[in-house]
Amino acid sequence: MVSPKPSLTMLFLYLSFVFLLPCTARGFGHLPAVNTGSWNVTSIYQLGDSLSDTGNLIIESPNGVASAFSRLPYGESFFKHPTGRCSNGLLMIDFLAKAFGVPNLNPYLNKDAVFTHGVNFAFSGATALPSESLEEKNIVNPVTNSSLSVQLDWMWSHFNSICYNDQDCAEKLKNSLFIVGEIGSNDYYYAFSQGKTMKDANSMVFDVVQAIIEGIRRVIQIGATKIIVPGTFPLGHFPAYITAYQPKNSAIYSKQRLLNDLSLYHNNELKKRLQLLKQDYKNITIIYGDYYNGFTRLLKNAPRFGFNGTSDLRRACCGVGGELSFYPTRMCGARGVPVCANPDGYVVWDGFNLTQKAYRILARWLFRSTVSRLFKSS
Repeated sequence: MVSPKPSLTMLFLYLSFVFLLPCTARGFGHLPAVNTGSWNVTSIYQLGDSLSDTGNLIIESPNGVASAFSRLPYGESFFKHPTGRCSNGLLMIDFLAKAFGVPNLNPYLNKDAVFTHGVNFAFSGATALPSESLEEKNIVNPVTNSSLSVQLDWMWSHFNSICYNDQDCAEKLKNSLFIVGEIGSNDYYYAFSQGKTMKDANSMVFDVVQAIIEGIRRVIQIGATKIIVPGTFPLGHFPAYITAYQPKNSAIYSKQRLLNDLSLYHNNELKKRLQLLKQDYKNITIIYGDYYNGFTRLLKNAPRFGFNGTSDLRRACCGVGGELSFYPTRMCGARGVPVCANPDGYVVWDGFNLTQKAYRILARWLFRSTVSRLFKSS
């Protein structure tokens, strides 16, 4: 018997149930696949930074810059051990994959991994701009050279190794989803942490967005037909950015406003450029992921979701130092740095990244806000 295709209403009801399940439920990883109308998601390919990395950084640098991420409390709430995810548990990409019935994405640098359902190329600390471009602006990436362009080179190599020709690749990718980002926020963080002004950061926006657009073009050349491109979160709500942004003696509220304005500028430029890109690729579905408004809605409804009071919404669960619980030379994972007793009460995990609970809520919102457009384009 052939099952009828689910309606959007039924699918949303299903997803509401899925994402409200407790994060610690081990059975969450065995949900049935979601049939999204005439288009089934059978594989996902992720590019980005620490918001999406499922282990590439700790594989490349297990004893170097990644050492803090290689030990507890990272991963403590779900995996019970560190996996390279920069959170206490699952990330947005994990929840999105499960909603589509796709297994968790293995990191590309794990050469023993199975990649039949997609690959995670995201790399913690990565920038949209290549290291050479940052250096021209007198900015250094102290974490990695694995920028977006490097990740795209990895992706290109991966498909060259599994595709016989363009037609074969097109067949393999017809039910694939590509997620390009979030990426670009580290470009601004490194600028601020190295003494650059807000004017300097604003002057970078065009180049950062251009790098993302060029990345999308490369993804399309590889064979992608369904692409989600997230914007950046409101950076003024992240302790790392508030701490890095000069002048140091400014009020936190003033810093938040200016940082959020930078985020809006970046996102508006990205949306504008995406509209132009769509004119060049009318048969490709390119959807903007509105992380900014999703995060803003989360904060606005924080009490309803069970997060702590207003003061804790901008504090890191894992960290030390001042009212934000963040100090750049003693970050989460370093010896002696405390972790909060109840991560589910916090939105921010370590100053840069979010808690598993926050990612779960945001993933649910992102899925519900984009899936209808995926249907319409199928």
